Amino acid sequence: MNNKTALLIVDVQVAMFSYEDAKLYNCEKVLDNIYKLLQKARSTNTPVIFVQHTGKYDDEFGRGKSTWKIHPRVEPLESETIVEKKTWDSFYQTVLNDVLKKQEISKLVIAGMQTEFCIDTTCRRAFSMGYENILVKDAHSTFDSKVLSSSQIIEHHNNILGERFVELKTTNEIDFS
Repeated sequence: MNNKTALLIVDVQVAMFSYEDAKLYNCEKVLDNIYKLLQKARSTNTPVIFVQHTGKYDDEFGRGKSTWKIHPRVEPLESETIVEKKTWDSFYQTVLNDVLKKQEISKLVIAGMQTEFCIDTTCRRAFSMGYENILVKDAHSTFDSKVLSSSQIIEHHNNILGERFVELKTTNEIDFS
């Protein structure tokens, strides 16, 4: 990949791993894969941008709460950008597009949480804004729903997004050099 590429890590926050009544699908493997992507990006000086969901103060995503913080396994360096968001769309009423334009980034490698919400919405929005997108198909996750298992949700979104909005690759297929 070239210097016009950035790694976009969406909502990999402590809260996602803290629910007592629900567990992210394949959470340790997905976190390992995001860590590997982060190390690959850092080793090639590829820009890394973290998107951090910020909710109401009284929920688990309230600014400053321990569960709001980005997971310590993938903690940002001081030189890396953190973009706060309040909706599922990483671009809506955030500085993300400005950050990308300023760095002349045209390609996004996307990983994070939650498949059917923030990952799906961000992939679609990035596509409609003209970005070339790679969704790392083994580096995003979700929870079971009332209708579908988490693995079904992930498979469905990989298929739908991969046919239209993103190129799908595995963690091992990502090469930032």
